[in-house]
Amino acid sequence: MDTVAAGVTQLRIQRFVNVYFVDAGTPGDWVLVDTGLPGSEKTIRAAAAELYGPGVGPQAIVLTHGHLDHLGSALELATGWNVPVLVHPLERPYVTAQALYPPRDPTVGGSLGFMSRFFPTQLPDLRDVVQELPLDGDAVPFLLGWRWLHVPGHAPGQIALFRDADRTLLGADAFATTVHDSVSAVLLGWPKISRAGAPFNYDWVAAERSVQALAALSPAAIGCGHGPVITGPQAAEGLAHLAAHYPVPAHGRYVHEAARTDGNGVEHLPPPVPDHLPRQAAALAAGVLLGVAAWLLLRRR
Repeated sequence: MDTVAAGVTQLRIQRFVNVYFVDAGTPGDWVLVDTGLPGSEKTIRAAAAELYGPGVGPQAIVLTHGHLDHLGSALELATGWNVPVLVHPLERPYVTAQALYPPRDPTVGGSLGFMSRFFPTQLPDLRDVVQELPLDGDAVPFLLGWRWLHVPGHAPGQIALFRDADRTLLGADAFATTVHDSVSAVLLGWPKISRAGAPFNYDWVAAERSVQALAALSPAAIGCGHGPVITGPQAAEGLAHLAAHYPVPAHGRYVHEAARTDGNGVEHLPPPVPDHLPRQAAALAAGVLLGVAAWLLLRRR
């Protein structure tokens, strides 16, 4: 585990995604931010016991958004601890099995783009434990001194969390603190503020604006969904550089037209763009099969 700032601890799950333990306003109380991949509940409970004592559960679970690597263990943890899971209202249809997120776009390239072809699309149904964040303000329930910011582009109801007192930012997947396009960089934890989740970004204009809004906060400490903790001057400087030079992919389904969503889910999708990899893979497989067949024929002679 790594310290982001006072009362904020980062836990890496399977070297890929982060969850956060955040002290609440009352001593001994805390909130879990995100829940990692499915099957992470044992690791998270063990870390919670180390930080707060055996059997001490959180006041609530806050999901920055509902992608599988962030809500994967939410149902098991919320049920076991008997606590609510808080989400932005625009995330509700996706985390309650009423809608699917906009389809991923592997054509943006990169190793994450390639791997995204194999990620599952069905999500756990959280309807029995989920509650919506109130929209009549930006205070985070149970977290005194924290506020949430709506940062769409990667997920319709994605939120980041910010503590003004010491400028601590939990940036979700609005950006990353490693080269998220590279699976190896994520696994190795190389520190670099970069764009996040390119194959899952459904609105590149909104994604860029979200980064610009977070950069305007000039954070002193950053923890994101993917990558190591970054603190000191490089936090604000790195995020400001990303905001000023946000790299939109050269091609992709959502590059020139965004998906449109509303409170019920996806409203409009741009047409898919050509994805040549399946045909290339099929041609390669056919070539391998022909080669094996020829080798078998030669062996029989």
